[in-house]
Amino acid sequence: MKFIKNHLMFILPLMAILLGIEFYLVFDRATNSYEKGLKEGYAMFVVSKKPMTLEDFQKLNSHIESAKAINRKNVLNEVVKGISQDNEKAIIEALPYFYNIRLNAYVDTSELMKIKADLEADSAIKRVETFGESYRSAYRLFAFIKFTLKLFIGFMGIVSFFLIMKQMEIWKYAHKRRMQVMEIFGAPLMLRSGVLFKVAVIDAIVATLITALFFLYIKFEWAPKSGIEMMVKHQKTLFLMSDMGILFGSALVIVIVAVYSVVFSSSGVEE
Repeated sequence: MKFIKNHLMFILPLMAILLGIEFYLVFDRATNSYEKGLKEGYAMFVVSKKPMTLEDFQKLNSHIESAKAINRKNVLNEVVKGISQDNEKAIIEALPYFYNIRLNAYVDTSELMKIKADLEADSAIKRVETFGESYRSAYRLFAFIKFTLKLFIGFMGIVSFFLIMKQMEIWKYAHKRRMQVMEIFGAPLMLRSGVLFKVAVIDAIVATLITALFFLYIKFEWAPKSGIEMMVKHQKTLFLMSDMGILFGSALVIVIVAVYSVVFSSSGVEE
């Protein structure tokens, strides 16, 4: 029972870190997709004195990805009805040119204001409408969710790492005499720490497999039945096989850092 408890005390905090890493990977993929949707659904409205091309706009700011001209006749039809053709033609010629501008990324609000300033700096442009309030509200909510998740994962990771270090110290004291004898006979650090590495690596493999199985269950069993639109829509991104390598690589790095930190912190033979 004590044997199982000792291993669980190492596996559980390591799993907490791996779960945090995987949740971040999943969240990052989902938010990238969501960010792409926000970017594609957002457009700036530009009024210019003369016809402009996409290249003209891109010279003003590199974030501009596309520029679609709005038919001035359609604008006129919404404003004036029942006028003669001659008057209609004259009004069309007097009208400025209208464009929907789309960006190549979902930028923050300060960058959005810079894009607006760059466009307004051109004498040919009369007005730029960014719909700032709605954009700012959506961006702040989106940024707050991302920051909160990163903060939580970071805090959970730090606490879990200290628990791993504490368990590693317990294992070190359990094998202290053997390690001291090996040190007396000149065994290198890697060799005398081998027993700690062996146990820790086995537990790292177990923690990685359990974490992977947990997310595979979410992907193939829970997500399709959850009724949560975002889960169903992004089911494919909930776990990728490449994540397995990332999780195991992260577990190995944590194991190596923990073992060497504990061994170096108490190096030297105790009398």
